[in-house]
Amino acid sequence: MEFNREFILGCSAIGAGLAVIAGIGPGVGQGIAAGHAASAVGRNPGAKSDITSTMLLGQAVAETTGLYGLLIAFLLLFVQPLAK
Repeated sequence: MEFNREFILGCSAIGAGLAVIAGIGPGVGQGIAAGHAASAVGRNPGAKSDITSTMLLGQAVAETTGLYGLLIAFLLLFVQPLAK
C-alpha cells in the first residue's frame, strides 16, 4: 500500500506539532525549580551559590527533553525521509 506525498507531508506536520508539545514539560519543570530555588535562597541566603548551581544543572538536564522534541519536529518538517 502506497500513500501519496500530501498524506505523508500532512502526517509529518501533525507529528511535528505533537513533538513540539514536549516543550511544555520542561517549561513547567524549570519554573517550579526556579520557584523552589528562590524560596530556598530566601530561607538560607548563605547557600545561594550552591542552590543556584544545583538549580541550573537540573534545568539543563530538564531542557534536553524539549530540545529532543524540537529536533524531532525539525526532522519531520524538513528532512521528510518518507516523502519521495
